[in-house]
Amino acid sequence: MSLLVRTALALASAFLVVLVLLPALGQTDRPTDNGPVRIQIKAEPIDAFQPGERGRVRFGPLEFRGGLQLSSSYKPFGGLSALRLFADGANFISLSDKGRWLKGRIAYANGRPIGIDEAEMAPILGPDGRPLAARGWYDTESIAVDGGTLYVGIERVNRIVRLDYGRSGLLARGQPIAIPAGISSLPNNRGLECLEFIPRSMPVGGTLVAISERGLDSAGNLRGFLIGGGTPGEFSVARHNDFDVSDCAVLPDRNLMLLERRFSWTSGIAMRLRRIPLQTLAPGAVVDGEEILTADMGYQIDNMEGLSVHRSSAGEVLLTMISDDNFSLLQRTILLQFALIGE
Repeated sequence: MSLLVRTALALASAFLVVLVLLPALGQTDRPTDNGPVRIQIKAEPIDAFQPGERGRVRFGPLEFRGGLQLSSSYKPFGGLSALRLFADGANFISLSDKGRWLKGRIAYANGRPIGIDEAEMAPILGPDGRPLAARGWYDTESIAVDGGTLYVGIERVNRIVRLDYGRSGLLARGQPIAIPAGISSLPNNRGLECLEFIPRSMPVGGTLVAISERGLDSAGNLRGFLIGGGTPGEFSVARHNDFDVSDCAVLPDRNLMLLERRFSWTSGIAMRLRRIPLQTLAPGAVVDGEEILTADMGYQIDNMEGLSVHRSSAGEVLLTMISDDNFSLLQRTILLQFALIGE
């Protein structure tokens, strides 16, 4: 074999080795369907909720405690549509509307969020161990927590799956649960944006509450469902000023806080928080409640889709929200935190 041929073969072999090794480089920065992937999240502080009044921290009964603008080089990061903080107020679980978990821990300094540590992403698995997205169940939009059990609402297919997160973590498999017939008839892109499991010590305790984004009843109100518990059935949430529900979370004062949003081509994005008394939730009821906060593009908001409530070690009730950037360069993933004063 000539020197020229041997040299050519050596170069070809080296090239093949590089091609084989390249996928392994930066392994933590590429998607995988084989399990959790540790990722890095960059967090830039949001010091003022209303940039035009930087010293203002009170907004009705809410006190702004800080925020973060989040980004990552990991391609599947983004599209965050739900959020649940655990009892310590730091560890959290979130999900994207592409069927992936985001798990991590909020870092604090002087009571303000300053970063995200220990972040991992993984595909949400179905009952067969394959990703939900592989069967077309990818539009995951809502989370509810009952101890170590998580419930996830999936738009487009209008289903709810139950996962034993306490035992299996991000490798838990989603098992479909029985749902009311009315959920199956929701619009496939206006389905269950709000899921919350009501503690058994509260009114309608032991019930999984589900509210549609914009599935409307005959009167134009938002359709809601009480699943399980003592009084299962369908109810409605009064719809005002074209706002749609994007999440909900139960408050210690026995109210359900709704996170709502509105989009207009002329005015842009707006968000609203509304408080609904739990005792009004009943089959056939049309429920309404007090408006807590409304904010438009003059505030540090984006497409706010996730809401979580927890009580701090100091006894404060804290609301944490996260936005869905729709994987768009024109939008942001932001996390906002407020204290509900007087609760």
